[in-house]
Amino acid sequence: MTEKKVALTTLGCKVNQYESAALEELFRRRGYQVVDFDSLADVYIINTCTVTRIGDRKSRQLIRRASRINPEAVVAVTGCYAQTAPDEVLEVEGVDVVVGAGHRADIVELVEGVVKGHQVKAVDDIAHCRHFEELPGESHQGRVRAFLKIQEGCENYCAYCIIPYARGPLRSRAPENVLAGVRNLVESGFKEIVLTGIHTGAYGREKSDGVGLVRLLESLANIPDLVRLRLSSLEPNDITPELLELMAAGPPFCRHLHIPLQSGDNDILRIMGRRYDTDFFRNLLAKIRNKIPEVGITTDVMVGFPGEGDEHFRQTCAFVKEMQFSALHVFKYSPRRGTPAANFPGQVDPRVKEKRSRELIAIGHRLARSFAAQYLGKTVSVLVEQAVEYPPAGLTKDVFEGLTDNYVRVFFTAQEKWKGQLANVKITALSGTGLQGRII
Repeated sequence: MTEKKVALTTLGCKVNQYESAALEELFRRRGYQVVDFDSLADVYIINTCTVTRIGDRKSRQLIRRASRINPEAVVAVTGCYAQTAPDEVLEVEGVDVVVGAGHRADIVELVEGVVKGHQVKAVDDIAHCRHFEELPGESHQGRVRAFLKIQEGCENYCAYCIIPYARGPLRSRAPENVLAGVRNLVESGFKEIVLTGIHTGAYGREKSDGVGLVRLLESLANIPDLVRLRLSSLEPNDITPELLELMAAGPPFCRHLHIPLQSGDNDILRIMGRRYDTDFFRNLLAKIRNKIPEVGITTDVMVGFPGEGDEHFRQTCAFVKEMQFSALHVFKYSPRRGTPAANFPGQVDPRVKEKRSRELIAIGHRLARSFAAQYLGKTVSVLVEQAVEYPPAGLTKDVFEGLTDNYVRVFFTAQEKWKGQLANVKITALSGTGLQGRII
């Protein structure tokens, strides 16, 4: 019997990456071979993102690409776009099955039950979901850094954001399952584990057992041979003195926090429905840096939110510079159907959004280089991830890349045996927003 082939592609966040790895594992367990998305396959899975209209468009393009590669294949669509607009997804030519957030564990059965020409919609109202969907996420074949999802859902309902509607209310993975997952990954040889979630800082908040994020992290820190533990995005209000005290104790906790800012103007923050102002954010970063020297603080900033004028944008640029972030993720506001901001007055011209985006990206580039420059001539510990197809100037062959614990990318010459290992790298030069060096 010929082994069936499945191909997956993923758009969006680290949570989506984790979920795609879990879906791959579900198919492997049923005897499928996982192949590249551009290869001939029997099944194509598109794990979508709907944070912006660009994400929706890319999702539709990938669906059509799969249908062109093999018109006879089963095409399944999951992810946030599938959850929030399943009927719209079904209208895209080639779609056989739409899989909502509560049915991902059943995806193999849904795919194998497809009869071409008869579409299937397995999507429920996520607002009523109260359980954390367990997926087999401890395989991560071929990867060096492992993602582990510990939390699902968000109840912040920021004015611009579709995610609470796509992901539903807060649900947390049972602490014993998180501990087991981390142990499995450590035993599999992973040196760095990234804890992910939609609202990671709200871990355990909906439960009455008293196990919040800090207590969970205290338990994880005691796992033998856990080298690095990284937290994904945390809301400013979720970073407590207790969390900082724990992180300041050192390994296994990475000296890195991703804290979404969104805007550096208080009027815009208020209209967005964010739950802090710039004074709160400024004081928070001062506390973090006081507790954790050399901490890398990365952020998200949105441009072109309705009502954002030139002065609001100038305030944001000035605040970003003042905060000295180690990296910026800049994105343009995109109206999402069903969110309050989609109907706000003062929608910003796309050309203005593009101009502001380019300006802020340039600021972010300078800040990242400034942060990286502190390591010139020093030795840093780097987790070796993968070979680089197109090496930066100054390096020619056998070039690998990896990350420091405070999230600076480093390029260096190495052998394949270093992959997945921690290496001491003497830094010799800047390289874009990262660094170059040599293993010592």
